[in-house]
Amino acid sequence: MVYDLIIIGAGPAGYVAAIRAGQAGLKTAVIEKKHVGGMCLNWGCIPSKAMLESAKYFSRLGMAGDFGVDGLDPKNLTFNWEKGVKRSERIVRRLTKGVEYLLKKNNVETIAGTASVEAADTVVVDRRKLTTKNIIIATGSYPRPLPFKVKEENKILNLESFFSMKEIPDRLLVVGEGPVSAEVSQMLALIGKDVTLLKTAEKVFPALDDYLNAYISRRLDSLKIKTLEGTGGYDSINLDDYEGIVNCMPRKGIKPTGALKAEESESFYVTDENFMTSVSGVYAVGDVNGKSIYAHAASAQALAAVNHILGITETMNTERVPLTLYTDPEMAQIGKTEQQLAAGGVEYKVNEFPLSANGKALTEGQPEGVLRIISEPKYGEVLGVQIIAHNATDLISEAAAYMAVESTVWDVAHTMHAHPTISEVFLEAGADAVGKPVHKG
Repeated sequence: MVYDLIIIGAGPAGYVAAIRAGQAGLKTAVIEKKHVGGMCLNWGCIPSKAMLESAKYFSRLGMAGDFGVDGLDPKNLTFNWEKGVKRSERIVRRLTKGVEYLLKKNNVETIAGTASVEAADTVVVDRRKLTTKNIIIATGSYPRPLPFKVKEENKILNLESFFSMKEIPDRLLVVGEGPVSAEVSQMLALIGKDVTLLKTAEKVFPALDDYLNAYISRRLDSLKIKTLEGTGGYDSINLDDYEGIVNCMPRKGIKPTGALKAEESESFYVTDENFMTSVSGVYAVGDVNGKSIYAHAASAQALAAVNHILGITETMNTERVPLTLYTDPEMAQIGKTEQQLAAGGVEYKVNEFPLSANGKALTEGQPEGVLRIISEPKYGEVLGVQIIAHNATDLISEAAAYMAVESTVWDVAHTMHAHPTISEVFLEAGADAVGKPVHKG
C-alpha cells in the first residue's frame, strides 16, 4: 500500500494535518506512539489550563461577598488538587474522543507505534514498512533537562506527569522561562503553595515586550512568588529548601529515528517558508521546527504544509502568531514590540486604554489590565497589540484580524463594538490613536 501522506505525531500539528489531508482526499496515515492529541491535549495545554481555571476560581471565591453571596467563609475554603485533576481528565477524555472521531470520519488511518523514517518515501513502524509520497514530521518537543544536578531525583516534577499527580508538595521551585514558567508559578501560588521561580533568562518571557515583562514581575511579587536570577549561575541555590522542583525549561525538538537525515539547528529541523525540510517531500511542523512554542502556530503550519502538498502555496507570517499567557489576569501580544521597532529605527506611537474605565470589566470584578496599540504614525497602520485582561487570550484574535488585513488605527476606531463588552477597549484605544477619545480624560 502506498500512502499519499504519512504524518508522524498526532498532536495539534499532526492531527490537524491529517484531518485536512483526509478532507482533501489524500490517502493518509498518522502514527502516534502514545496518545492521540499529543502533549498539548494530554499533559500540556488543556490539562494546564483546566488546572489554572480551577486555581483562578478558588482565588476568586474570596470575592464572593462583594458580589452579594452570603454564607461563604473564605477562611474555610481549601483546594482539592485531586478533584481538580479529575475534572481536567474528564475534559481531556472528551476532547481526545472528538479528535479520534474526526480522524476516522475523514478516513485517516491511525497507527499506534514508534515511527522510524528511513527515506523520503519510507517509514517503518514496529518492523512494518510503509511507503509514501510525502511525510510530515510533527513529533513535538520536550523540556530540556534542568541546568543543575539534583541528588534526590524524585524531587523533579516533569510536566508530563505533573497535572495527573494526586497531590503536590507545599514548597516548590519552578525552573525555566517563558509562558509555562509564569503560568505554573502563579497557579501554584493561587492555591496557597510556597513558590519560588528560578529564571533561566533575564526576562520571565523573553519574547514579550518589556512593558508586559515588567507587569509579570510585579504580579508575581504581589502573589509573594519569590524570584531568583539563574543567569549568573546556580551554585548558590539550596535545593534542600524545596520539596519539589518543577521543570519548565525551554524545549528541544523530538525527532524520529531512522536513516533519513534532514538539516538541523539546535535540536530543531530547519525548514523553508512552506515548512519543508532540506529533504524534498519531507515536512516538519509544530514544535519540532523551533519556530513557535504554541499549538495554534503548529496547527497553522500543518495546514500550510498540507496545502503545499496539494499545490496550494501560501506564506504564513510568523510575526503574526499571537503570544499568550493564561495567567491571572491573562496577557497576550501580537506583532512588533517597542524594543524591536526601536532597534530597527522605526517610528511608532503607543496608545492605551485601561480596563478600569471599561463598564463590563467593572461589572465582572476584573478591572485590572490595559490594551496597548502600537502604530505607525504617518499612515496609522497597526504594528502591534498588547493586552492585559482576564480574557486577553480571546481578545487578541481581534487584533490578529486587524493585522491580517493591514488595518489602521482609523479602522479600529470606526469598528462598532457591542456595549457593554471588554472588547470596547479596542474602540477606545483606536479613538485615542486618532485623537478623538470619548471615554478617556
